[in-house]
Amino acid sequence: MNLNSKTTAFLFPGQGAQEVGMGKELAERFPKAKALFQQADELLGFSLSTLAWEGPEDVLNDTINTQPALLVHAIAAWQVFQENYPDFQPAYVAGHSLGELTALVAAGALPFADALKLVRRRGELMQAAGENTPGGMAAILGLDIPTMETICAQASTAEENVQVANDNCPGQVVISGDTPALERVLPLAEAAGARRVVKLAVSIAAHSHCMRYAQEEFNTAVEAASISDPAIPIIANVVAQPMKKASNIAADLKAQLTSRVRWTESMRYLLDQGVDTFIEFGPGDVLIGLMKRIERKTERLALGSPADFEKLNQNS
Repeated sequence: MNLNSKTTAFLFPGQGAQEVGMGKELAERFPKAKALFQQADELLGFSLSTLAWEGPEDVLNDTINTQPALLVHAIAAWQVFQENYPDFQPAYVAGHSLGELTALVAAGALPFADALKLVRRRGELMQAAGENTPGGMAAILGLDIPTMETICAQASTAEENVQVANDNCPGQVVISGDTPALERVLPLAEAAGARRVVKLAVSIAAHSHCMRYAQEEFNTAVEAASISDPAIPIIANVVAQPMKKASNIAADLKAQLTSRVRWTESMRYLLDQGVDTFIEFGPGDVLIGLMKRIERKTERLALGSPADFEKLNQNS
């Protein structure tokens, strides 16, 4: 893989990419990664590293733990990349949902300690919102966005609402909202020809009105964070356009809590700018898998383990 900074974007995953063992091999092999996990443990006041590396899985999957664990692993991988390629800076960065906070660190817009504190608070507030306003999420495969918007509108009432939460890639849409409305959508989606309808094993209705309970306190947390203008343009989840000012970043982080993640549009924006190489940092390869569905004629690489870096070094 011949890396060209002008045509490369760095991607950072969101919830769902986590797995027990995430970052362990990276920390064992690279002192920089180990030091970052140790720093996170100290900042959080508990051993996030032990939880990420050993589980138990159900505790790691709690949103208050998942969000910081994903941020730390992704930043650890990014720092290892930086150490190996100190002069390389991508044309853009982007993060899916909580991954946007990780991307802010890589873009130089948010110090790691602030990002970790903010993502932990985000998880706490989203969990509290889920307890206050119960809801759920479901993945719908094989239907497009306009169809899903129509079906969500049909299933919603003034008191019970469901909406598109993630436009991940063509044919993969995630919806979110009040449980009764969500239950009404599922048979409607099947009747409309959905290839598959999967209710997700989550306890919160992320990126929906159900998160409004958390909005005021999260706004306060965002305003307290040391956000600055990014050194690299970061693609906003809410508007699928680059953010170049701290004020734009703060507004997007706040709006993201209840708004759709426009991932397909974000990736198409990058493709339109001539980006043809996508590197995903952290566990797994969810985002480069989505990119394969959006545009197959791209170079795609996941970096989360020592083996991934060996592959990169061999091919560069």
